[in-house]
Amino acid sequence: MSNWKRKLSSRKLWACIAGVVLGAAAVFGADESTITEVSGMVTALASLVSYIWTEGMIDTARAGEK
Repeated sequence: MSNWKRKLSSRKLWACIAGVVLGAAAVFGADESTITEVSGMVTALASLVSYIWTEGMIDTARAGEK
């Protein structure tokens, strides 16, 4: 089960998924402003999730040291 957790937390996976979704949106006729907005939202959310995940891992490691 932890292997799935590790895979789902991969930034490479989420970047790949975002690329596929944005590419599909372009193919199916989404306008440029919509693609730009979605791209910005995905980037912001990925940054936030990465930060929260990393801080959680650091906190867990510190708790284990005490």
